[in-house]
Amino acid sequence: MQVLNVRPPDEYPRATDVIPDIVTAVGALIERGLAYVSGGSVYYRVNAWPAFGLLSHLPRSEMLAVANERGNRPDDPHKRDPLDFVLWQGAAPGEPTWDSPWGPGRPGWHIECSVMSTRFLGPTLDVHGGGGDLVFPHHECEIAQAEPVTGCSPFARVWLHTAMVEHEGAKMSKSLGNLVMVRNLLKHWSPDALRLYLGQHYYRLKWNHDPDQLADAAQLAEKLRAAVTVSGGEGDPLHVAGAEADFTAAMNDDLSTPSALGTLASLADDVLAAARAGRRVEAGQALVRRLAHVFGLRLDRLDTEDRVTRGWDAHLRRFPSL
Repeated sequence: MQVLNVRPPDEYPRATDVIPDIVTAVGALIERGLAYVSGGSVYYRVNAWPAFGLLSHLPRSEMLAVANERGNRPDDPHKRDPLDFVLWQGAAPGEPTWDSPWGPGRPGWHIECSVMSTRFLGPTLDVHGGGGDLVFPHHECEIAQAEPVTGCSPFARVWLHTAMVEHEGAKMSKSLGNLVMVRNLLKHWSPDALRLYLGQHYYRLKWNHDPDQLADAAQLAEKLRAAVTVSGGEGDPLHVAGAEADFTAAMNDDLSTPSALGTLASLADDVLAAARAGRRVEAGQALVRRLAHVFGLRLDRLDTEDRVTRGWDAHLRRFPSL
């Protein structure tokens, strides 16, 4: 992450850090009539939350099939409804357990996320991100858990769901073993090339990993680096105000990063052409740097930002096994 110049999060919690908070939240859902204890586990009563489904817009007739594909256990004999989801899973052999008022067990997947996010970010999130495959049931369940406990609505003001990346005709996933790892790509491509490669795809649309597109991104990275390091002349200055307006408009258009990068590439072309013509290019170079910084690019810098290094060093001190 340091190599990619990625800033670390301010908080990096683990579910095991907040077990008492999870137990409290599960208890609150039981008290509000939204959950029930059965067979040593605690389940959420989906039918008791009328808003369930508003995020995903899935009709109830389609929910169960999707949930089953994504980890739901419809044949659990302790459930009152196959779509009910587990908040606290009773102890099972070989699994870690913690004490609770309902017996030893562990948290369910959904409750871990809603409790951690509300504890560290507050009852309402400005932006909640994740892959498109998390809309249902995971994010739907997060809302159903968080809003009754905090009393605040909405749980998230903006949802940002990214489409899947495919490789060799199938979604990249650990289970399929078709992952393309960043650490391997970095053996052949620069961090800026990888960032530009990702930014060239609109986040809402699925796309396929393509080494040729990655090579194009590497060429763009080199063009941007050349634009900020080229020497201009003493002629008329290059005027670039329109480029900044176009870039901003693209980013304001639901994060249209491909359009924004198109503007940045054109700006770099203008800077290089102006420099060859002996014109002054300082303003253009400054704008290239400023807009490239939005994408976290290093350009001609060989080191990562100090705040990136300090942040990840602190994180690794907390988790030395990493």
